[in-house]
Amino acid sequence: MWIDSHCHLDAPEFDADRAAVTSRAVAAGVGMVVIPAVSTRTFDSAREVAEQSRGAYALGIHPLYVDHEPDDALHQLRVALAASVDDPRLVAVGEIGLDAFIPAWQDAAHRARQEHFYAEQLILAAEHGLPVILHVRRSADILLKHLRRCREAGRPIAGGIAHAFNGSVQQALAFVELGFKLGFGGAMTYDRALQIRRLAADVPAEAIVLETDAPDIPPHWLYQTAAQRAAGAHSRNEPAELPRMAETLALLRGWTLAHTEQQTEANTLAALPKLQRLLQRLSS
Repeated sequence: MWIDSHCHLDAPEFDADRAAVTSRAVAAGVGMVVIPAVSTRTFDSAREVAEQSRGAYALGIHPLYVDHEPDDALHQLRVALAASVDDPRLVAVGEIGLDAFIPAWQDAAHRARQEHFYAEQLILAAEHGLPVILHVRRSADILLKHLRRCREAGRPIAGGIAHAFNGSVQQALAFVELGFKLGFGGAMTYDRALQIRRLAADVPAEAIVLETDAPDIPPHWLYQTAAQRAAGAHSRNEPAELPRMAETLALLRGWTLAHTEQQTEANTLAALPKLQRLLQRLSS
């Protein structure tokens, strides 16, 4: 089974044809989609779309949204996690993390708010024994610092996934040592994405999971230039593209496509253990 470990199927881009998108994914062999929330406003939509699509979801607050969250956002997350902890579809806390790429990172107050939200959400994940789905953009070392602090404080995080990973080999191995898998998707399909392709080829086989990040990070065959986008062209990514992305991974690793499917499925189930129970329930 192909598993899309990171897909924003609840995004507005899918409002017009979400059922058709889900049908195409199933027809392509994608048997499970994990939908991470990005803000308190998307907690309900992530949960509802997961139910509609026979998928799974995560609850968390994305670093790009922290400035738009109310003062009680973390309390809302705590309440939502407590209310859903027995829901078999809730498999992680996410999407959480840090984004040092955006200009706002240069503002000390914004940077502190991002870091505060991240640290507090790690505590919530530890309290509920849930893995985390991490947003990692030019922030790997700080993310790792907080993960190590949790372990040293006796609140270790139950692993998870470093989504859309594009750090160094050393950073990759540090995440792996802490029990994390690394997410690869559309960016890996570009010939010029040398670092990502090198990581996909060289990190331990047990560390790799596949993701689309749909509707974002389209693979090279969906890419539109700025001029094409200005002219009205669209490059929406969707989970049905995952098996074709997997062909790139198979080529980079020297694997058969069947082995790629088996390996990445096993890795995703190891990263998000509640998925195994959910799949068993859905098949019974």
